[in-house]
Amino acid sequence: MINIFHRIFNSIKWRWHFYRHGYTQEDFIRDLRNKGVVVGERTFINQNNTCIDVTRPSMVTIGSDCYLNSGFTLMTHDFVAGVMRNVYGEFINSSGRVTIGNNVGTGVNVTILKGVTIGDNCFIAAHSLVTKSMPANSIIAGSPARVICSLEDYFHKRMETCDEEAKDYARSIRERFGRMPVKDDFWEEFPLFIDKENLQEFDNCIITNQLGMGYSMWIKQHKRRYNSFESFVEAAYKDNNNEK
Repeated sequence: MINIFHRIFNSIKWRWHFYRHGYTQEDFIRDLRNKGVVVGERTFINQNNTCIDVTRPSMVTIGSDCYLNSGFTLMTHDFVAGVMRNVYGEFINSSGRVTIGNNVGTGVNVTILKGVTIGDNCFIAAHSLVTKSMPANSIIAGSPARVICSLEDYFHKRMETCDEEAKDYARSIRERFGRMPVKDDFWEEFPLFIDKENLQEFDNCIITNQLGMGYSMWIKQHKRRYNSFESFVEAAYKDNNNEK
């Protein structure tokens, strides 16, 4: 009886904390760890529509520096046993470890099923259903998910295409809003015209937030493609005029 009242009291206390203070990212991570889930340092888990199976918390390991987007689902079991029980009269248990390596990111609505290990340095595309283990340094997509290319191949592909994407974004600003773009519009595209030589020209908070733990490496090795923001914008509209 004492244990029942203790559980009720803790439930009420948790709900009071939620409604009074809000349930923060730190609360969510702490609760997972308290249940026995391993969650590495600097990992972010978007709580929106996220479901992490804690029926077997000892079987869940999530590495450091991960970003798990909204709608993330992780399962250490299934309930096919319920269907088979009604047909064959037997109840068969079903479970498996799920291990997510370090520096793993996901798009929205990714599901990882029992028995799956995701290697380090992987990205899993939106709406993927991961039913088997995936190697490190991979770009993963599909339902069921598969490796579509290596991280290195995708890195080089993105390096080739990011310039034109940024210039098209610059053109869209004038088309949609009737004004020329300004530096603050480019909270993700700034590396095209910013490096350590002209760092003071841009909002450093945006740079540090985007780069995170990679800031020191970026400052040391990154070289901008355009001499200035103005030359970047000029190139964007020049390319557009040439296409016409």
